[in-house]
Amino acid sequence: MLLAQAGIVPGRVIAPEVDETPLRGELPRVYAVRLALAKAEAVARRETDALVLAADTVVACGRRILPKAGTPDEVGHCLSLLSGRRHQVITALAVASPGDKIRTRIVTTRVAFKVLTPQEIADYITGGEGIGKAGGYAVQGRAEAFVRFINGSYSNVVGLPLYETLSLLEGSGHDS
Repeated sequence: MLLAQAGIVPGRVIAPEVDETPLRGELPRVYAVRLALAKAEAVARRETDALVLAADTVVACGRRILPKAGTPDEVGHCLSLLSGRRHQVITALAVASPGDKIRTRIVTTRVAFKVLTPQEIADYITGGEGIGKAGGYAVQGRAEAFVRFINGSYSNVVGLPLYETLSLLEGSGHDS
């Protein structure tokens, strides 16, 4: 959806089979880059003539990688952890061009949440927005009311840093 807003419609969307389990002691930034590269390499091996864009977004609280919340309990745990604190949204981008090396870019956005009441967390969980989202929230929805400030790319927090993605694609030969 974010790419479509920028006028780019992918020829195909392929979800590669990549193990997304963080390695023991792996830092959030390293983890994001490893996954974006693994995704780009997996697709580029199958689609040898395609320009491949891959990305991975991580929500990190300090050195801790927060999960893509799969259950209401995980959403609640993430929001409790983020309540009243600053965190980072880190996206690693990887573009594989046919016959060329893989180019990468890392975008970090700092976000601070207000202190959340138990009722605010419970209401957010009930709405279901946080399921499947890194860090258990979707800033483009009701969670925007939790944000005290954002320093960096808003579209990164939504899911894909558009400016950096478009710059990387252009540098890799994609005509906008």
